[in-house]
Amino acid sequence: MQPYILPVFLQVLGILVIIVEIFIPSLGLLTAIALSIFFYSLYIVFTTISTTAGMVIAGLDIVLVPVLLIVGMKLLATSSLSLKRELSKQNGVVSQKEDPKAYINMKGRSVTDLRPAGMAEINSQRVDVVTDGEYIDADTPIIVTDVSGNRIIVEQA
Repeated sequence: MQPYILPVFLQVLGILVIIVEIFIPSLGLLTAIALSIFFYSLYIVFTTISTTAGMVIAGLDIVLVPVLLIVGMKLLATSSLSLKRELSKQNGVVSQKEDPKAYINMKGRSVTDLRPAGMAEINSQRVDVVTDGEYIDADTPIIVTDVSGNRIIVEQA
């Protein structure tokens, strides 16, 4: 048997394990296995074949592994394992009302306890609201006092 067959097989196996890690996340376990396979392959090459062959294979690892990671990530984007749906305005998804300032001076009821954040029903819509630090029990009448960005600030009515 040729002395270079096992190291080449181990290198290919390490590359396959990295590709599997891209598609099946294992919290780094498969990455540790792949690195172990690469280092064992390099150990075999350096001790049984030659230092020159070991340097060539180490250089190929340094170049090929990052390239394979980039290609694998691009494949993951087109894979059936990835999410295809994009949440965007064009698909009708909105994260907040067009004009949150319209809530100012509206009255409603707290759906949950506001400590200081929680849910309220204002104008028949459930919205996330905050208070200025005060605790408000659930099912308490509230009034919107201010809107700052996405924050709807309320107080007890």
